[in-house]
Amino acid sequence: MILTNKNGASFYQFFDFKKFSGIDHAIFTRHAGCSSIPYKSLNISFGIGDEVNNVKKNRHIISQCIQAKDLVFAEQVHGDHVLIIDGHRRGGEKKKTASLPIGDAMVTRLRQTFLVIQVADCQSVMLYDPSREVVANIHVGWRGSIKNIIGRTLNTMVEHFGCLTSELLAGVGPSLGPCCAEFVNYKLEIPKEYWTYKDASDHFDFWAISRDQLVEAGVLDENITISKMCTKCSTDVFFSYRGEGTTGRFAAVIGLK
Repeated sequence: MILTNKNGASFYQFFDFKKFSGIDHAIFTRHAGCSSIPYKSLNISFGIGDEVNNVKKNRHIISQCIQAKDLVFAEQVHGDHVLIIDGHRRGGEKKKTASLPIGDAMVTRLRQTFLVIQVADCQSVMLYDPSREVVANIHVGWRGSIKNIIGRTLNTMVEHFGCLTSELLAGVGPSLGPCCAEFVNYKLEIPKEYWTYKDASDHFDFWAISRDQLVEAGVLDENITISKMCTKCSTDVFFSYRGEGTTGRFAAVIGLK
């Protein structure tokens, strides 16, 4: 991944995505925002205890960094519902969570419409079809992972936009790694078919699960990038719910220019 600094903020980008001039994307660090401890400093999430004005300012910072006229948010609920953003379902940079459509994945072909996932250990999985000019952004927590929200999103791209999964690029952002994804109650929480992704100390490799779900849906392995950056191991760079408890959410953003 490539680290970029702009307007005082810092964000990571996938090298393969950077090759295409038709999109912009960014996975922001927690730095260069307005929020105070424990949300210090670029928290972009309402409803977790941070001051509303700080969140509004932070969202404006990320929109300025990628020159996004329209930031689109969803109310993330760890489900598997996929939202098609077509101009009627939007959530702008200043709106609170209560007014947003419910869903954990968004797909669009609208230009200047940047899809934002809010994360603090969960994966942000970005998808791009360079042939049909379609982008998607998915919030993949462990619940979404075992529901295969990745597969549902890819099905939506195929059925509604005519995408060919073999032509897609995929990127899995910084998130809880197999080093820290311990599930002591996994027998109650995680279906048995996923236990093969567990090591002897009850740590699960959800990066590998996401890769396999992408490949199963037809994405070529060589078109998949896993950041392999663990948020809990990097609380100096990213927010981590597992590492900090009360904390902020960083932004993962993708959209068509």
